[in-house]
Amino acid sequence: MTLRVAHVGTGNVGRLALRQLIGDPRFDLVALGVSTAEKVGRDAGQLAGLGITTGVVATEGLDAVVAARPDAVVYCAMGDTRMGEATKDCQRLLEAGLNVVGSAPVSFQYPWQIMPDALIDRIDTAGREHGVSIYVTGVDPGFATDLLPIALASTCQDVQSIRCMEIADYATYDGAEVIYDVMGFGTPVDEPPLFLQPGILALAWGSAIRMLGDALGVTVDEIVDHNEREPAPEDFAIAAGTIRAGTTAAIRFEIRGMVAGEPVIVVEHVTRLRPDLRPDWAQSAQPGGSYRVEITGEPSYVVDICPTSAHGDHNHAAIVAAAGRIVNAIPAVVDAEPGLRTTLDLPLVMSRGVVRPPTALAH
Repeated sequence: MTLRVAHVGTGNVGRLALRQLIGDPRFDLVALGVSTAEKVGRDAGQLAGLGITTGVVATEGLDAVVAARPDAVVYCAMGDTRMGEATKDCQRLLEAGLNVVGSAPVSFQYPWQIMPDALIDRIDTAGREHGVSIYVTGVDPGFATDLLPIALASTCQDVQSIRCMEIADYATYDGAEVIYDVMGFGTPVDEPPLFLQPGILALAWGSAIRMLGDALGVTVDEIVDHNEREPAPEDFAIAAGTIRAGTTAAIRFEIRGMVAGEPVIVVEHVTRLRPDLRPDWAQSAQPGGSYRVEITGEPSYVVDICPTSAHGDHNHAAIVAAAGRIVNAIPAVVDAEPGLRTTLDLPLVMSRGVVRPPTALAH
């Protein structure tokens, strides 16, 4: 059965999700919502970078999305710097009787003990009362911090600790708002950016830690974080702009889920803008970047995930993976029990309909 879908947001993740929605035979794109004036009136195929005309044009806001009455809405609008607005958007969609699958607000991947109970209840109730579901996912937080470690841990006879890592060079990432405003690259090393303010790391990645705790059957007593930053030795250019000498050019942080005083579930990020910075920090398994899951137990694992793409580098490949995870989850979310759903609730998400043999692609 073809599902009627609407899409919101055409940024880095949203544009790639839109590309799949247009080309995937499981879905029929019926509406597109955007927030920037210059995108209004443009065809979805143009905004997705496909160079085709779909007949679906972008409209501002959510009105046309709601009016189209799709089976599901893919919500990929920015959530990092507008969590309140993103939450209100999702609540409106649920109250309109529309299933929501998206990348934001990120904490709704598993919001319990992270977000206020009243807010969680409001979103969950909106879904239950209108017979629809919401599922938020991505890559990290997302499948690299829930699906993959959960799958590996399912083979263990005992688990002492799990560490999920992203080790990446972001120099080719062109999202200036994330690079400068959220992560604080290019700012003084003694001035914490948005996501290094007290409690923000736990808000952003605590959902992943709490979900893994639930999957492992342990109580995470508290979530603590640590970070360190490295200044640029001289001025240099990146895709998003310029990094000045002395400003932040590399960041390492950990979010630690403490169980009985021990860091049992840890998320670690090592993010550089040049590969020569802080060689003593963890190194990626392939040039540019990779993800890593380390389990100490019986058996123990070190598993490196190396995303690549024929259309871009490691950063592009990771965004494609996030978009693919979101879009491929649509059928499972449409079929799910109403309310706020997580990876622990859904069946194994399949990718039926996306196989493209090389001979077919050549034609």
